[in-house]
Formats: sequence, structure tokens, C-alpha cells
Amino acid sequence: MSCSISRYGMRIMYNFTVEPVKFAHVFVTGDELPADAISLGTISADISPAANDFFIDNSECDLDIPSEGLSSIPEAIEDIRQGKCVIVVDDEDRENEGDLIMAASLVTPESMAFIVRHGTGIVCVSMKEEDLERLQLPLMVNQKENEEKLRTAFTVTVDAKHGTTTGVSAKDRAKTILALASGDSKPGDFNRPGHIFPLMYREGGVLKRAGHTEASVDLAILAGLTPAAVLSEIVDDDDGSMARLPKLREFAKRENLKIVSIADLVRYKRKREKLVELSSIARLPVEWGLFRAYCYRSVIDGIEHIAMVKGDIGDGQDVLVRVHSECLTGDIFGSARCDCGNQLKLAMKMIEEAGKGVVVYLRGHEGRGIGLGHKLRAYNLQDDGRDTVEANQDLGLPVDSREYGIGAQILRDLGVRTMKLMTNNPAKYIGLKGYGLSVVGRVPLLTPITNENRRYLETKREKMGHIYDFPKNSPLVDHEVKPNEVAKAHALPHQSWRMLLRVTPSAPTSVSAPQNLPREMRCAPQRRKYQTFDEDLRGFNMWEVGSHSTLTGTIDAVWEDPFSFSQG
Repeated sequence: MSCSISRYGMRIMYNFTVEPVKFAHVFVTGDELPADAISLGTISADISPAANDFFIDNSECDLDIPSEGLSSIPEAIEDIRQGKCVIVVDDEDRENEGDLIMAASLVTPESMAFIVRHGTGIVCVSMKEEDLERLQLPLMVNQKENEEKLRTAFTVTVDAKHGTTTGVSAKDRAKTILALASGDSKPGDFNRPGHIFPLMYREGGVLKRAGHTEASVDLAILAGLTPAAVLSEIVDDDDGSMARLPKLREFAKRENLKIVSIADLVRYKRKREKLVELSSIARLPVEWGLFRAYCYRSVIDGIEHIAMVKGDIGDGQDVLVRVHSECLTGDIFGSARCDCGNQLKLAMKMIEEAGKGVVVYLRGHEGRGIGLGHKLRAYNLQDDGRDTVEANQDLGLPVDSREYGIGAQILRDLGVRTMKLMTNNPAKYIGLKGYGLSVVGRVPLLTPITNENRRYLETKREKMGHIYDFPKNSPLVDHEVKPNEVAKAHALPHQSWRMLLRVTPSAPTSVSAPQNLPREMRCAPQRRKYQTFDEDLRGFNMWEVGSHSTLTGTIDAVWEDPFSFSQG
């Protein structure tokens, strides 16, 4: 059970249990807090729960064994080599749809008719960037201006100039696709626009971006064929909607087609390919303690990333991990507009306290991937009333273009196998799946809320699916008591308890620790172990209070602004 107290009253919440470990959580409850109130707290690293919004991913099996109910990657490769179609599916966290895929160099009018009949009618050809440049097929829109949900890189559409009529028939489309796949074709061999949609493959394939575009070319390459593939989304024959896995299984059985998943292809390739190389290691004493710094270089774009490692990773089980996206304004200059810098500092501190963990710092992620200049332009729009999502959209930029495959490979190379992931963003869990990594728990990183970043955090929660326990969305509680009543909080043995005091300097506030609590909990403010203070953040004090099976005491306080007494 934990309890929280504010001027609106005190609420008590009981522990919840996720076998085989018990956990406690911190919430602040009550009416809406003042706009400048501070909200902070964490779940201690050593008691972080396997939260309900994340799932254990059993990725440590033989990497060539397919997911349950699906075909193996080698089986799919063989069918691609023979000129057959295969169905490639992603998971529910992405599009949760299936594409018909075949090698572009082996397409026939008959296979094209089959794809058109069972697909959306939009037929794409995924190709390498060098081939698109050779044929002078530019992107429809610059990738930084790409607003398509998954940032699929469409080029201008084409038809073959010779040997076709309208370009829309199965025969004409097959002719166009064969021309695209031919190394002898020239830019003048195509009409623009047309009925075929070329797509640009990201170098590195599904290990760089786990999408159908990359999966299709990877399968063609693994089959020893030209790196170009046909793909079209499969529709439900009943209502014309996108076919989901149950319908895809029926369709595959009826048509004798193999179904494979992108996650299985990622595992298959990860066993055989590597996108990062370790360039150097150094001892690095920092504010929080002694770490080892590992510099990794991407073999795709040459960008250098850093991993800060504490302690011995050992067998790689239950490692505390933070995958942090570069944020110059927040991490270096302490910007109050975001929570990035505070999250990084909190993650480093928690890993130091745990004695083992990793922070992977991914460069090239500035502004959720839009770059520093665009981020500052977005800030100007936010000052005019737009939120962080709307500002990106107004600039014609993606809301979030970050990819985490590089981070996953760094973690694998460091020896991490299962992790407690420090994040409020489920997309990071999704981005790490399929790389032989299992997420066995989520550790929230809840940092101070201020006037400057409150709307930003609310937007991330409401529009981007981030998980924040803001007061207005706190869960139902068991019962409510009033201030000055007896509050009991039950801790697990050998766990650390903290008392969090939140104040604003302008408010008349006084707090005295209950005298029947353990002595180490009654430390005076001037003896506090941790303190942060910022003009905008207003300030908070934190006391370490020791380990006890049961703490009981009367909360004796007069206050104007919220504070909480809880397991943190």
C-alpha cells in the first residue's frame, strides 16, 4: 500500500502483485493541481514492475524457429526464389496487416493479376536508393516532410514507356515492374506519373527499419535475386478492409501461401548481419559515479553513438536500460520545454544506485528525428499556441521518425538479453522487439512538471501514447482519509523508502516529520540527501529513509501545496 497527501486530502493505495515479485507504485490523487505544481517520482529500479502495458517477448529461442502458426524464413526465401508470392505480416503495435510480396524480377502477368485481385489495387515496387537514383525517380516528398504514418518513402509513380497501353492492366503493370527490376533500364524508359509506386528501401533493411518495404527487398536479396520486390496490402474479401491475421491465415491456407513475420525476419538477419561496430571503450567518471563509455559507429551512416555501462552485465538478465534520444537543448542546456535532460539524469542516477545498467545514447534523434533547426522552428509555433504534434505537422514534418534498431544491436553487443526498460514511451519497446531482447518490466521516468513543459507532456500522453500518471488520470483508490489521520505504508523487506516533499517558495508551508517514524526518516531539511532547485521547477527535497517491513506514523503537517509520502 502507498499513500499520497495533498491539500485536497490523502489517499491510500495498496500494493499490487506481479509474480514472482511484489511491487508498489506512486500516484498523486485529488483534484487538478495548480499549473505550476511539481509532479515527480519513480518506481525504484530494483522493484520495477512488469507493467501491464508491456509484454515479455521470448526472443531467446533458436532465431530460425518461426513464431507460432507461421512459416519459417528459409521456407519463404525458397518460395521467393521460385517466383511465388508470400505473405509478410507485422505486429499489432504497427500496422497489423499483411502484404503479398514477390520478387520483382520474376513477376508475370498472371502473378500480377493475382496480386491486383487480392490486394488494394495499389501495387508498389521496393528498390534500393542507388537504383532509384539511376532511373532518376525522386521521392514524392522529402523524407523530412513525409507525413505518411510510417514514413514509407514513395517516389514518383511510373509506367513503362514501351510495350504498354494504359499502364493499368496486369500485363502492363508486370511490364513496368520488370523494367524497374532490370539493370539495363534508363530514365527515359518510363512515363511519369504512372500506375506503379516505387518505394525507397532503407539501407540495412529490417535491422534499420522493420517495415514491409525493407522486408520485401531483404527477402529478394536472401533469395539471391535482384534487390527489388513487389508488394501490395491484402484486403478482406468480405468488406474491403485491411485483412488481419485471422483472415490472412484463411487466405494463405486457401491459396497455399507461406506467412512469415517481419519480427522473425529481423531475428533471422540479426543472427547473420551487424549494423554497428565498437570503435573504443574508456573509463568515464561522471556526476553520478564511475561508468564505462562504449563508442559504437553505424556502418550505414557513420554516426557515432555511446553506451554508458555501469557494473558487470554478466549473463545479461534483468538489466536496467535506458535508450535515450539525443536532445541538445534538454540534455546539454537544461531546457525546461521538455523532460529529456531530467530523464537522462534520473536514469543515470537510478542505474548508479542499482549498481548495474546501461544508458544507450542515440545520436541523430534530435527533435524526435526532425533535426535541431526544425525543432527550434517548432518551438516558435508552440509559443503561438500549437502543441508539439501540431507544430511538426504545420512544418510538414513527421511527428516521430526515430528508429531503434541501432540501439537494439548495441544492447545485444553489450550482452544484454532481458531488460527493465526505463521509458514512458511504448514505441521504444516496439522498436526493440525482434532483436533477441526481452522487455520484462517498465520503469517509468517521471520528472518535474512545470508551466513550460506541462502541455508538452500532456500532448505526448494524449496524442502519442506516452504513459504519465498525471493527477487527473490517477486510478481509482480503495478508500480516502483526511489529513492528520494515521497513515500506514507497508514496504517490502530490503527496499528503499523515500519521502518526497513538494513545495512552492511563495506558499506558506511547514512540515514536521512524525516522531514515531524511524530516526533516519526524521532528518532535517538541511541534512537532506538529494536536492534540486530551479527557478522554474520551484524546488523539491528528497529524503532517503531506510528499509522497514512496516512504517506507521501520523502525518503532522500544515501545507499549501501538495506533497506525498510513499514508496518511490
